[in-house]
Amino acid sequence: MALTQTERQILEQTPEDRLLGRAMEVLHGRLALVSSFGAESALLLAMIAEIDPEFPVFFLETRRHFPETLTYRDELAEFLGLTGLRSIGPSDKAIHDRDPQDQLADFDPDACCALRKVEPMDDALNDFDAWITGRKRGQAATRAAMKAFEPLEDGRAKINPLASWTHERIDSEMTRRRLPRHPLTSLGFKSIGCAPCTRAVAEGEDPRAGRWAGQTKTECGIHLPAR
Repeated sequence: MALTQTERQILEQTPEDRLLGRAMEVLHGRLALVSSFGAESALLLAMIAEIDPEFPVFFLETRRHFPETLTYRDELAEFLGLTGLRSIGPSDKAIHDRDPQDQLADFDPDACCALRKVEPMDDALNDFDAWITGRKRGQAATRAAMKAFEPLEDGRAKINPLASWTHERIDSEMTRRRLPRHPLTSLGFKSIGCAPCTRAVAEGEDPRAGRWAGQTKTECGIHLPAR
């Protein structure tokens, strides 16, 4: 499965502020959103709900989330009227075979992310030609050169409609729309992943400094350049 050359040209030439709607139109039925329901997720979810509340939204249920994230996911989906939300994650057998004591992340965090995020997401997106992400260039140095339309080596693509948005702009727009906030953001969590691998950050710290703190790891694997 892949985008046609015409589709790629259309989306490459579409301004960022119109890319989300254009992609949902051009790739109808072949496009999905993967959302963490994290600190800034509500804005992109609200934009999508305005266009199509039945749009497929995948949530990676790693079985290691903060309880607050799971509650927020359900409340936000109801608030926005999202009816296409699906939770995906590793099977019971995969957990039993590869991480039965929930200790894999302690000695091989990349393998843990592969088990709980990368592989389930790959399976879920097999039937889609492109997927939407909420990544921003300002989140990390590894994302600084990211394009709004991001072609992949396998002919598919990622759509990053908020690529140029700053935290301040997102915060302002979320306030304007009166969107519910993730409860952990008030406690200093600016980037929220699995509970054992996430901490709050101090004022002035990089927003993603609380992810895999103390390690060189900065990405879970689903957004590596080769994907």
